[in-house]
Parts: sequence; structure tokens; C-alpha cells
Amino acid sequence: MKRSLSVFGVAAGYLLLTGATVPSKAAQDDPMRFRVDVVLVQLNVAVTDDKGNYITGLRPEDFVVTEDKIPEKISTFEESTEVHKHMLDGSADPGAPAEAAKNAATDADASGALAASRISDSVFILFDTSNYMYRSFVFAQDAIADFVRSMDGYGKIAFYSYSRNLLRATTLTSDRFRLENGVRSTVAGDDAALYNSLLLTVQDAAPLRGRKAIVVFSNGPDNASAVPPEDVAELAQSTGTLIYIISTRQAQDDPASAAAFERMSRVSGGKAYFAKNWREEKNAFASIRDDLAHLYTLSYYPQPNPNRGWRSISVKLVGKNLQKYHLRTRDGYRLLPANSKVPPPGPEARDNSGSR
Repeated sequence: MKRSLSVFGVAAGYLLLTGATVPSKAAQDDPMRFRVDVVLVQLNVAVTDDKGNYITGLRPEDFVVTEDKIPEKISTFEESTEVHKHMLDGSADPGAPAEAAKNAATDADASGALAASRISDSVFILFDTSNYMYRSFVFAQDAIADFVRSMDGYGKIAFYSYSRNLLRATTLTSDRFRLENGVRSTVAGDDAALYNSLLLTVQDAAPLRGRKAIVVFSNGPDNASAVPPEDVAELAQSTGTLIYIISTRQAQDDPASAAAFERMSRVSGGKAYFAKNWREEKNAFASIRDDLAHLYTLSYYPQPNPNRGWRSISVKLVGKNLQKYHLRTRDGYRLLPANSKVPPPGPEARDNSGSR
């Protein structure tokens, strides 16, 4: 059963899109207002041991999900390792529970009535072409191109770049040649409006079905945005969009930027990396690829809940043998008041790749 609510474009970046979206006729008549059907709340969950090794082979019954302390029933479940084996160098992680690994091949049977449809994957790469990037521009392009090639067969990837404005160089595509051409065609710009550009990218990802992630390559602090990072973080949480940020020591040396990068990635379920050199940048991209290839994706229909604001999500593992592992995922999302109406955000953006 679908649950409907009214949602509005918000300059601060607040938008609820926890599941698939269906525009209404009113939305077509009024560009500042649209309606969505909240079909499922989707969670991307990474499970690791104390050494950071990924735990594979878990089943739906190993997870317990609550929303505002209300138990939720898992409706769909998928393990990325079963889908993206070609992206992994080895077999199941040696740290995986023996019993879970033994049953990994029969997860579909164990899921009972759970939906077994393949979850689509969408990754947006957001590249900093501001004047912060002058010294390492070519190295950064090489690292991004290698990342694109390593994601062959993953799903659809988009390549965006930004300085003061956002450039949608290559919109979502499976054509890796087009993507790499977009990477090599970038040129250095001026000031860095990271938060403006990241907000627009999250909004592009928000209506998409399935697993979605944004990989940001930033070489320095934001010095030109009108949007605060807190609004970007909440939008990413509320839309179920993972944010991974690769930055340099220049950003890490700025406490405000480092804290903002850490928070935006953490609350979305992603990670932040601060690389000292181009080798560490390539290692960070490899780590992101491995993370995407080891996620559990589960979803649920929210139970009746009178809370119309921020809803807290808790995901835990069941069983004494699983309590030693660590989970990373988003911890909630926001429902908007039905009577909010604010103009859409104002940062400029250009689409350089033709139709989507």
C-alpha cells in the first residue's frame, strides 16, 4: 500500500524522497510543487569487523530495523557481493561468520516472501575543477578515470564537475568511453562552490530508484556556496543518497571543512578520505569501489507513525555471534510539513551531455 505526502523544492535542500517518486498533475502545473508516493524506505548497510573487513553472507533475519522505536518488517533485501562479484578480487571475506557464509548461496530461498528484483545502481562523480586543483589536476583526472574503468558493469555512472557553477558533463550512462571523455575534457575554473553543487547533485539522484551514491573529489574548502553543508547532509539522509568524499590535506587543515566533510559523509552512510598524495587518492577510490560492492540493501514499508518530522532509524544485528560486528548506515530521514512552499535552490548549473 502506498502512502502519499506533499513535498516541495526547498532552497535549503530539504526534500523527502525515501522511495520511488511519481509526479502528480499538480506537480506538472506548478514547478515549485510536486507530490511523491513513499513506496519504501531503503537502507544501504555496511557490516564490518574490528579490523574493517567486510562481513558477507548475512541474511534478512540477521537484521532488526526500527523507526522511532517501532519495529519494521524488511520487504526487500540484497547483498552487493552477490551482484558485483566481478568487482571483487577475492571470494567471501575471511572475517565472515562461518554459518552465514555457508548459507550465502541460499539467501534468496531464505528470504521467503521478500522481493528478489535486482536493485539498480547509480553513481555520480563530482569533480572539483576550482583553482584549488591547479597543481594536481592531471593526477586527479587519472585517478577518476581509473575509478570509472574499475566500475565496469556496476551500473550507470554520471560525471559532473564544479567550480563556481555545476557542469553536468556526462549524465547517467553505461558507456564508459563517454564517461572517460567527460573526465578528460574538464578544465580548471575559479572559486569552489562545493555545497551548492553537491546539493544539486543530490537532487538529481533523489528521484532515482535503487542504490545511489555520490563520489566527491574535492581539493580544498568551499569558498563560494550559499548553501550550508548541514542542509546538504540532511537532504542526502532523507533521500537515501550515499556521499563519499575524497579530499586533500589542504581541506583537512581547515577544521570547519574537515568537520563538514566528515559529517556529510557519515550521516549519509558513506565515508570521508583525506589523501596526502595521488597514490592515496587512488587508494581512496579503490576503497569506495569495495564499499559499494559490499553493501547490504534492505527496505521496508513504514508502519503507522504520527511523527511528521525527523524519523530516527536504528539497524541492529540479531544473535550473540553477530554482536561483535559494526554497522554503518543512515540514521533517519525527515518528513516535510504539507504546507511548505519555497522556491527551488538558485545555484546555476549546465548540462553538457544532451538529453538524459
